[in-house]
Amino acid sequence: MAQIILSLLFISLMMLGFSGTVESSSGARMYLEAQCRTSIYRELCVETLLPYVTKNALGPQQLARVSLAVCLTKARQTKEYVDMVAKRFNKSDQAIEECLYQINNGVNQITLSVKEFQQIGKDGEENFVLHEGNVQSWVSAGLTDVDMCIDGLLGDGFGGREKAMIKAKLLNVKQLASNSLSLFNRFASRHRASHIVKNP
Repeated sequence: MAQIILSLLFISLMMLGFSGTVESSSGARMYLEAQCRTSIYRELCVETLLPYVTKNALGPQQLARVSLAVCLTKARQTKEYVDMVAKRFNKSDQAIEECLYQINNGVNQITLSVKEFQQIGKDGEENFVLHEGNVQSWVSAGLTDVDMCIDGLLGDGFGGREKAMIKAKLLNVKQLASNSLSLFNRFASRHRASHIVKNP
């Protein structure tokens, strides 16, 4: 499902017919460093988006959409990994069960945010604030779920290797979600500023 969403996203981006191009990887990196400057995890933001801007100079909206789609893919992969580890250890451990619940909820929240983001611009400018608030709320909820999983999962019952791998994957999802929220907020702020209706 994540691959389908990502594929549809990139098809829609291509259909928009971007005229700008980034001539080199160094040019793309400089462009992304400027776009990612408000993100907490700036280098990850740049590295995540770099493969997608070498040929197309994506604007703030498209960068935020790509970032969110990548985050969703990683969240789904992490859920699958935690589920696999739990089955391999054959444990009915409350911490792992709770973590799986939280990750599943987090994936659902991010999925909702991706779908909501796709509605922006399709039903009129008057609904922008509604979509903006929903995307922000759902990504933030997903971040909370990942944090809770990190706090509650890494206790008893698992070996050091598995703990380290799960923690690394969860932290990666958390960082990607944080960057996605930052990029979305940057896009939303610029969008609202450009659509201010000036009273006569």
